[in-house]
Amino acid sequence: MSSLLRGEEMCLAQLFLQSGSAYDCISELGELGLVEFRDLNPSVNSFQRKYVNEIKKCEEMERILGYLLREVKRADISLPEGDVNPLAPLPKHVMVIMEQLQRLEVELGEVTRNKEKLQRNLLELTEYTHMLRISRNFVQKTSEREPLQVQYEEFPFLEKDTTMDYSSMQRLGARLGFISGLIKRTKIEAFERMLWRVCKGFTILSYAELEEYLEDPDTGEPTKSVVFLISYWGDQIGQKVKKICDCYHCHLYPYPSSNEERNDVVEGLRTRIQDLHTVLHRTEDYLKQVLMKASESVYTWVVQVKKMKAIYYILNLCSFDVTNKCLIAEVWCPVDDIPTLRRALEEGSRKSGATVPSFVNRIPTNDTPPTLIRTNKFTSGFQNIVDAYGVCNYREVNPAPFTVITFPFLFAVMFGDLGHGVIMALFALWMVLYENNRKLKNTRNEIWNTFFEGRYIILMMGLFSIYTGLIYNDCFSKSLNIFGSGWNVTAMFRAGAWKNADISGNRFLTLDPNVTGVFNGPYPLGIDPMKMSVILGVIHMSFGVVLSTYNHLHFKKKHNLYLVFLPELLFLLCLFGYLVFMIVYKWLVFTAKDSKHAPSILIHFINMFLMQGDAVQPLYPGQTGLQVFLVVVALLSVPVLLVGKPLYLYWLHNGSRRLGMYRGYERVRRNSEEELCLMRANDIEDGSSHSDLSSSGEGQAEKFDLADELLHQAIHTIEYCLGCVSNTASYLRLWALSLAHAQLSEVLWAMVMRLGLRMDTRLGVLFLVPVFGLFAVLTVAILLVMEGLSAFLHALRLHWVEFQNKFYSGAGVKLCPFSFSLLPSSFEQDGLL
Repeated sequence: MSSLLRGEEMCLAQLFLQSGSAYDCISELGELGLVEFRDLNPSVNSFQRKYVNEIKKCEEMERILGYLLREVKRADISLPEGDVNPLAPLPKHVMVIMEQLQRLEVELGEVTRNKEKLQRNLLELTEYTHMLRISRNFVQKTSEREPLQVQYEEFPFLEKDTTMDYSSMQRLGARLGFISGLIKRTKIEAFERMLWRVCKGFTILSYAELEEYLEDPDTGEPTKSVVFLISYWGDQIGQKVKKICDCYHCHLYPYPSSNEERNDVVEGLRTRIQDLHTVLHRTEDYLKQVLMKASESVYTWVVQVKKMKAIYYILNLCSFDVTNKCLIAEVWCPVDDIPTLRRALEEGSRKSGATVPSFVNRIPTNDTPPTLIRTNKFTSGFQNIVDAYGVCNYREVNPAPFTVITFPFLFAVMFGDLGHGVIMALFALWMVLYENNRKLKNTRNEIWNTFFEGRYIILMMGLFSIYTGLIYNDCFSKSLNIFGSGWNVTAMFRAGAWKNADISGNRFLTLDPNVTGVFNGPYPLGIDPMKMSVILGVIHMSFGVVLSTYNHLHFKKKHNLYLVFLPELLFLLCLFGYLVFMIVYKWLVFTAKDSKHAPSILIHFINMFLMQGDAVQPLYPGQTGLQVFLVVVALLSVPVLLVGKPLYLYWLHNGSRRLGMYRGYERVRRNSEEELCLMRANDIEDGSSHSDLSSSGEGQAEKFDLADELLHQAIHTIEYCLGCVSNTASYLRLWALSLAHAQLSEVLWAMVMRLGLRMDTRLGVLFLVPVFGLFAVLTVAILLVMEGLSAFLHALRLHWVEFQNKFYSGAGVKLCPFSFSLLPSSFEQDGLL
């Protein structure tokens, strides 16, 4: 809990790694994920570092593994289930893995190329078969379809003999030629127009569409093709036709000159296709065997190469001593994990067989350490909400432990519905129960990943919504009669307040709680939402101001307790805390009988600032004097906030000219001028003398600028004082959104569900089924998703702006430990794993 509240205490340490055991030591640290390495070679180019060749080898292995994974995925072969987490391979085993991958790549490439070549040959033979089958009767069909007319001026006798085939025309010396092949169906119209325009009608085009789809060898997608036969005469026309066919990417095949030759070709094609099917089937079986063998080890290789590349990248961050026998690394490490770090270095030295062990040494530094806050699967979601605003400063109070309760509660105040809360809680509970399911975790849908990562937040929001929905007595916009009615109508007649004529002559009547027996007492559950919003807001902001004391005490800034915290708290409580007091006082003092004489709190609060307490009925005796006192205290706290802290720091700084050595030790870390002044003040209180301090430049303090401090404090004061007013009004969104949610639920029930329930015929039962389906869909889409997202964002704003700015700066840097589990993988980003 202490780590979650304030973060881990960090230190800067030096690692002295022997050259022979550095690889194993870094591997052990990567498995643990404890430390963040600093770059000790910032001026060295990435291509000039020592282990750049090893990184290139790892990248080459990643390229081969990517090729293997794509082929395995294309073959629809599943990778082995379960989390495989092998250790990083030793440097002497890297060449063995490299040889295996290269051998597998060559073998797989040859088999794949042979398969593609066989598939292309099979496609060509299949197309040739279809072309011969369809183009057999092109000439006869054309002669039957065309009317008798002069076809060509060179051969007018063709009018009389319409059954003359092309072989007869060739014997007459017409120099006829044929070009046959296949073209895509989408190109046939443009192809026909181009032939007509270029060849001037000296061609005859016949074509027919294939019934079945053929696979495109380039894209692998099924396409529709058309068989065509072009007859032409003249060599020049033939050259033009061939060029046009090449432009339209036609697949051309030789056209037989006789039926006997056609039959022989068809028979030969049939035999070759059968042989190709046999060879292709065997090739696919062998390829699948190779991929199955590769899939057994490819995931292990991926993890090993990723770890190995990360280790060499970290080694490039280290520096070498003059003898090149030792590597020096600097790391940020939690103080509590120093013993674990030492054991990891000892284990790495033992695995490598080094005679000289590696060791760690803490070093002082004036750099601000990164922030490390340990979380688990429950608190990580709430910590992410805080980190989205800003990472905690080092050892600053972390709002996440309090956000675990306040965030879902404020959400539920705006989303108070028993039925909707149950649905949300059940959905989140399902994700929690199946959180270890790989199909739910390893998805590329960003929206689903957002819901899944925040499953515990959704669960808490659902449970709190059930609680507030029970208080609001609201379940799918319908009230639940849990405790029975607290009102009695009969008592109005017994007391003579109502008569039968009043019932018949008035549509609306109001019960009088002052009549004995009419009102039996308030319900156990129920609140005034607007006043409750103000009360919750003041309590939430006051709690944020109180949390700032932990920062002041931890960073030894006790003067902030008197010059910052106390004025801020007095200003908030004297004004808005007093408003909460009046609300609670009125609830407790005034009953139903006195409700007519109860004064308005809003008028009293306005008169408090105008100093006009005599104009209205007082809420309690001595109210005017107390209100004047509170306003004066609140106004006096503003100048204290404005100039108190800068003048105090100026007074501290004015008594000393240089700071450096104290009580015989050197101050290593100096965060700010303010901290230096505080250290000097503590020494003055202890009676230390600084007349003998060194006059060197190292001991001199930076110049203190009172104007900068006054400007900074003025901005903070104005922001806080104006923010108290606007932030208190901002909490009214709790009331507004709860009202909007209730009204939307009521509208959805009245306009959808009530229509089906009002039908009292037999058809109404059937009509109720689609009505309920529509009601369920709209409830989930509008009330749960859209309204839930709206309430989530408003609760987020209340924490970021109204709560956290009272004590939280969020200007820190998050610790990024070297951990193999946190390293991104290019295969996962590309969707190969």
